[in-house]
Order: sequence, then structure tokens, then C-alpha cells
Amino acid sequence: MAHVNTIFAQLLQLVDRHDFRRIENQGYRPIQKYRTLDRWEQFVVMMFAQITTRCGVRDIVNQFRFQSRRLYHLGARTVKRSTLADANSSRDAGFFEAVFHHQYKKCASVAPRKRFRFKNKLYSLDASVVDLCLSLFDWAKFRTTKGGIKLHTLLDHDGYIPAFVQVSEAKKADLTVAKLLRLPSGSIVAMDRAYVDFAWFRDLNENNISFVTRMKKNIKYQVVKRHRVLKSKGVTSDQTIILTGTKAKECPIPLRRVGYRDPETKKHYVYLTNIFRLSSKTIADIYRDRWQIELFFKWIKQNLKVKTFFGTTKNAVLTQLWIALITMLLLAYYKFLARLGNSLSQILRLLQLNLFNRRNIWCLFDPGTLKQTSSHQQQLTLNFN
Repeated sequence: MAHVNTIFAQLLQLVDRHDFRRIENQGYRPIQKYRTLDRWEQFVVMMFAQITTRCGVRDIVNQFRFQSRRLYHLGARTVKRSTLADANSSRDAGFFEAVFHHQYKKCASVAPRKRFRFKNKLYSLDASVVDLCLSLFDWAKFRTTKGGIKLHTLLDHDGYIPAFVQVSEAKKADLTVAKLLRLPSGSIVAMDRAYVDFAWFRDLNENNISFVTRMKKNIKYQVVKRHRVLKSKGVTSDQTIILTGTKAKECPIPLRRVGYRDPETKKHYVYLTNIFRLSSKTIADIYRDRWQIELFFKWIKQNLKVKTFFGTTKNAVLTQLWIALITMLLLAYYKFLARLGNSLSQILRLLQLNLFNRRNIWCLFDPGTLKQTSSHQQQLTLNFN
């Protein structure tokens, strides 16, 4: 019988070790070689903690020690509690941020296309606060008696995976981070009213970037042209407008105002966009699909360790967050390669039950797919870019 590694070892093969080392050598190489816990071992231990939802550093190392006979093929060894805590606190978390961006590119290359027919890349932009105890995380002051950090996220609708994440103090304005983004030309970004800024809209338009957002009630405008609408599809109005308020000079371009009534909830929405070539119903659908970024935040908070932390320093928190996001990308990458119809939550639960079992990961959900996916997997576990 052919030897089969553990499910965990096979999942880790989706992270190219050569690329992992290359990223480390490009600015994160330690002055002295790590003696007991190198970065790969740190990553493996912390990813194990994410998948199995451990509750503390002592719990992590104890549970990891129970699997000591199965660690060789993971490229890891048992670890001491103090060693892991020191590594998370002192080693630059920016390394795992770089690994996250590299893994996103690999995941995006095999992600399924978005549900819309237009060819433009579609993103959603939003931010979510993670509450922290101010007495333990004194560097993350948010309010007088409350601490927190904020995850600014750009979600790629091809596969609904995070394309960009920036972690900041919770009090940092969403728009401040948004203006630092360099979106690809021709892309479309959907966002809520927190990002309404006329000068930024003008800059997006000049850089050939389209946007769809909710229109604030206090925005003053003049209707230039009214377009025909299909009320049977829920569209109540479709107008070309120009802004007339005090800040109108910041955005002198024509904009499009689309009214839409949701047939299910009966709520009325008004959208603002610089897209004129798509139908008014498509504009409404683009904003409705923005809900996927809310589901993304909900998923990582419910399924990964991003609300309770194994260390109190800023670097330890960032390290845990980046490895959580890498874990999410690996689950999505596995889902895309195996062409699974299961949700990420279902995949995670089954992996938790079989993490150290010796089974073929490519037929874990459907044994009949082994012949179809085994050769495909052998070609895709290595990245030669």
C-alpha cells in the first residue's frame, strides 16, 4: 500500500516551501539562525492552532506534543510554550503579511469567476473592528475604556477571497486607508456610505476605476437626464446627475443615480456610481453582492482565532491575524483545486476531524474523485513562478 501523509501535511504542501524561504531571504532573514523554532515551524504550529481553534499557548504546545510522531512530514518539531510566545512577540509579523499576499496570487489564479458577465475585476471594500481588552492591549486604545484594531479589507469577488488587508488602530478612518489603495485600472469597487468622498471619486474616475456606493440623503444634485427603467425588476429611477453642493467642485464629473426597491424586503435604496454602460439592475446587483464582504468578516470571526489572542504585544496579534488569513486562503485554494461545492465552514470542520489521519486529501469529500484529482494535485503543489 502506498504511503499517504496526514491530511495536515498534504494541506501544508499547498504552501510552496521554496517560495516561503525566498520571502524570508528577501528582507526577513534573521541575524542568527533560529535554533529551536524556525519560521516554517512557527507557521505550522500557529496554523495548527487556527484550524483546531486552540484556546491558549499552553493548549497549543500540549496538543501539538500529542502528535509528536506525526510531525516529521510537517517539517516541524514539538515546541516549548516560552519559545512560541517569544517568537510571536519578537519576529516581524510583516513576514507573514508577505506570505499572505503571495498566497493570494496563487489562490486568485485558480479562483472561479464572479457571477457577473462583465470582464472588469470586481472588489468590495469595507472594514471591521476587533475588540480588545484595553488593560491587556494598552497599545490598541480605541475609546476611554475600550481597545480595538480594525481590519481594512478589499474582497476579490472572483472566489470571494481577500485581495488586500491592512490592520490599523480601531479609530483610524476607513476612508484614510481607502485612499492609499492602488486598484487596477478598469476595476469596479463597491463600498458603503462610509467611503463617500467627492475628491476621491474624482481621483478614481481619472484612474479609470469605477465605483458603486450608497448615496447619502444630504447630497445636493441636479438631474441632467432621466433614463427609462424597468420597474418590473425593482428599479425605480435611473438618472444622470451633477453635484451642486458646496463640495461640487471636488467632483465636477457627471454621475449616475439609481433607485432600487428590493422585492423581498421592500426597502428602497439609492446608489451613486460613475458607471453608465451597465444596466441599472446590474448596478443594484453589484452593490447587493457587496454583502459578501460582511459574510467574510463574519466567517473569520466565527471560524478562526481572530477575536482572542495568544499574546498581548502588537506583533503577536498581527502574527496571529496574518496566519489566520493565510489559513483562510489555503482552505479556499484547496476548495478551488478540488472543485468542491462545500462551504469553507464544512471544509474546515471535516479537516478538523481528520487533520492527522492518513487519507488522501483530494478524495476526502468524495472518494470517487481520486482518479480525477490526484495527478492534478501533483502538478499544482509546486509553484515555479
